[in-house]
Amino acid sequence: MTDHDRMNEPPSDSAVAFDVVRTSDLSPAMRARVFALFRDSYRAPNDAYLEQSLAKLRYIATANTVETLAGFAVGETRIMDLPRLGEQAVALAGICCVAQRFRRRGLFRELEQRAFRAAGPWPGPRVLSCGRVAHPASFRTITWNPTHVPKADRPPTQWQREIGARIAEAYGVTAFDAETFICAGSGRPMDPILDIDVRPEEWRVFGAADRARGDSLLGLCWTPDAPPGW
Repeated sequence: MTDHDRMNEPPSDSAVAFDVVRTSDLSPAMRARVFALFRDSYRAPNDAYLEQSLAKLRYIATANTVETLAGFAVGETRIMDLPRLGEQAVALAGICCVAQRFRRRGLFRELEQRAFRAAGPWPGPRVLSCGRVAHPASFRTITWNPTHVPKADRPPTQWQREIGARIAEAYGVTAFDAETFICAGSGRPMDPILDIDVRPEEWRVFGAADRARGDSLLGLCWTPDAPPGW
């Protein structure tokens, strides 16, 4: 079975069907459904943010039912020349939205993985996974991994700062603080509609973020392990 076949095989829940296409090939009808779900997922949605994600990243994975779009994830795996590493596979996660009634089914991770795999197999044993998040609940997709940065209890190393800056550039971030991994927003905050409780200490790493400006936090982690010296 090819990677393409695996990406498009029927899911375990037969009511949901997955598809992956290039963001540049998104049909007008599906584009309208994606933007509608995006707007339903934020209290103050900023269409320009989604437009930027679709322009910067090559693939979008969707989960569909007969009646509705259950979720989508924008992303890609790219080979990048990283400081002190050279060519390295990097999984760049973009916006992921899952409709309220389809949450807690594992769709978030499944959609991201399908977008990441769309470019085909990558060389080397390691992948650096990256994402920008605005809420601790979203950051949990990274913090489960012990290699993740940033951490609230220690500053990033010089090497981590260098790689963070390179990843922020790939996302098109215009102002990145390598000390805190905060990506400056556009001036329009986007407050995700989440019904997930988070502990007060989970907000610590977001301490330098200006939520009114729409700042986000860049998170990185390695799979299956970090390179020596990380």
